[in-house]
Amino acid sequence: MNKVRYLLLAAVIGFCFTLGSPKIEARQVSVGVSIGPPPDCPYGYYDYAPYACAPYGYYGPEWFSGGVFIGAGPWFHGPADFHGHVNNHYDVKHGYKGPLPKRGAKPEESRRPGNQTNFKGNEMRDGRGHVVNGKH
Repeated sequence: MNKVRYLLLAAVIGFCFTLGSPKIEARQVSVGVSIGPPPDCPYGYYDYAPYACAPYGYYGPEWFSGGVFIGAGPWFHGPADFHGHVNNHYDVKHGYKGPLPKRGAKPEESRRPGNQTNFKGNEMRDGRGHVVNGKH
């Protein structure tokens, strides 16, 4: 019987503490995240984190303007209705295990960005990380 009495006393004391505690107002806290500048990659970078450099042949020529990558993911600078070809055989998410250029590397002279001949794209992407119109 003593155990029940002690348990009841503890419950009453706990209830009293909740009544006597001051009210705390919730405040919204927002944190801005700056992702910084786009990766400096010779042939563009994948449109998903961690935004690794994409190899030559991943992006089709429409992803380049004057040999400069128009961006992808958070740094995309193309038109709102943009749909560009990619060859996802060069995507690490699709099993590509070949070499990837390093950030800051310069393009090879024989592989100028945007000047691919015989490009074989098999997917359309919107520049914001989404596949559009299914496979091409």
